[in-house]
Amino acid sequence: MNKPHAANEVYRLPPPLFNARCRACWFMAALVVLIVVSFWSLDLQWAQFLSLDAARSMGRFLAEFFPPDLSTEFVTKVAIGAWETLAMSALGTLLAAVVGLALALPASRLHSSDAAWARGPTRLVLNALRSIPELVWAALLLISAGLGPFAGTLALALHTSGVLGRLFAEAIENAPPGPGAALRVQGVGNGRVFLFATLPQVLPQLMSYTLYRWENNIRAAAVLGVVGAGGLGQLLAFHMGLFQMNKTATILAAMLLMVALVDAASHFSRRLLTS
Repeated sequence: MNKPHAANEVYRLPPPLFNARCRACWFMAALVVLIVVSFWSLDLQWAQFLSLDAARSMGRFLAEFFPPDLSTEFVTKVAIGAWETLAMSALGTLLAAVVGLALALPASRLHSSDAAWARGPTRLVLNALRSIPELVWAALLLISAGLGPFAGTLALALHTSGVLGRLFAEAIENAPPGPGAALRVQGVGNGRVFLFATLPQVLPQLMSYTLYRWENNIRAAAVLGVVGAGGLGQLLAFHMGLFQMNKTATILAAMLLMVALVDAASHFSRRLLTS
């Protein structure tokens, strides 16, 4: 049986699309203006890009990739480069996770009464690490570490430390405070509170962030070889420079296959952690 409507029930109209007092509305309006100005300021030659001549040129260029070089000798060389790229990304991400967690602790406020004196300076360090792209880090480290995967691994580790450190710090600060507060009432120190209350709550999120960055570092490691940091990127830069497109096609196929496998493994691992 339907309940009778109250006599004094007030029906409210939906809010307007834009309200002068709404901060989110002003933010969205500024974002729209920024997008419009971006399109207006850039010289985007859509007519030339979508022209028939451009399509024919791209078609001729893509035809040079076929058939790919599948000779045993070259496929072996590509497999070694793929393993090198995978190792660079895995080791760089592991180092970044350790350094990022070490920097995330002083960069976060562990509880509401925590003074967190080192929070500001540490976050500046994290900003500096991640503001420099991996390619620039690799170019700088090639001077001291020399050509090869060592410079690429360090470049990935430095940039990713800044990214993971910031993400880890946000996760630690947003952890539910209840378990930690209960331990502090009993006189437990901050270190043990973090290990036994905060870390178990945020560990799945930290692992998810680390796996996601590993996926990104697979792609970044492949690109770092362009500046001589080893792996598939170095093979790619060499054979593209010689216009050996059939060999380039084999290298690109190896990159696609490796990224797809790592994405699938990472997705499966994250589901196991969060289930």
